[in-house]
Amino acid sequence: MNLVVGATGPIGLGGEICRQLRAAGESVRALVRPTADQERVANLKRCGVEFVEGDLKDRASLDAACQGVRVVISSATSTVSRQPDDTIEAVDLAGQIQLVDAAKAAGVAQFIYISFSGNIDLDFPLRNAKRSVEQHLKESGLTYTILRPSYFVEAWLSPLVGFDFPNAKATIYGQGHNPISWISLYDVARFAVACRDHEAAQNATFELGGPEALSPLDVVHLFEEIGGQPFEVQHVPEEALRAQLAGAADSLQQSFAGLMLCYAAGDSIEMRATLQAIPLQLTSVHDYARRVLTT
Repeated sequence: MNLVVGATGPIGLGGEICRQLRAAGESVRALVRPTADQERVANLKRCGVEFVEGDLKDRASLDAACQGVRVVISSATSTVSRQPDDTIEAVDLAGQIQLVDAAKAAGVAQFIYISFSGNIDLDFPLRNAKRSVEQHLKESGLTYTILRPSYFVEAWLSPLVGFDFPNAKATIYGQGHNPISWISLYDVARFAVACRDHEAAQNATFELGGPEALSPLDVVHLFEEIGGQPFEVQHVPEEALRAQLAGAADSLQQSFAGLMLCYAAGDSIEMRATLQAIPLQLTSVHDYARRVLTT
């Protein structure tokens, strides 16, 4: 049995992991809250996913969810889908640590944790939470796999964060010259599924990026070429992002500022060694742009 935590998140990574596991004939249990999006729950139910009610903030529910589970895969985060009592400290830090402890207590064979790129290395709450969970997992005694993907094309090259391709407008954080190894969440899901029981993934950390590193301005030019219309581009200066990081009282706003500053600095990831260990065909930004601009 595989337990997926984060299966109904709005970005779609956890749901895609569930679908790929089911397509491979694997049994899948998803941890869901009563407040989960019912359409996403229904879509996963049609795939044959079973559900257990629980919450990362409720240790007893995690103990119950982990019973009879061989592999835990966690992509859960409070950054996009939040309830009133969800915080980075309660969910992304304490909640994930509780999940690791529950998995250990239940005798889970492997824990796959989806973090983010090691190049995201400023002092802000989400980064600090993820690195703390990684360290706790490494010290837990569980067989672990840590995936550190770069910026998701489906999130960071979407209207959600200002890349409004349907209207040919783009908000760029910083000057936009530094390359980023944008990666598709579908490829991250494929890595998560492929790492199960894979010898090279035992007690391993993988930095994950797409097939090429492109600067944000290169991405704009690519979308202009494929879509056939020029973009209106505005820049958010790094000074403004530093001021937001220093001045925001809310840990979520601090974290978004930190993520945007790291975006401005670039995040180029070399994938040759990883693809030799776990061979996958990666989705390019060009592939993504053609898909979203022609549908």
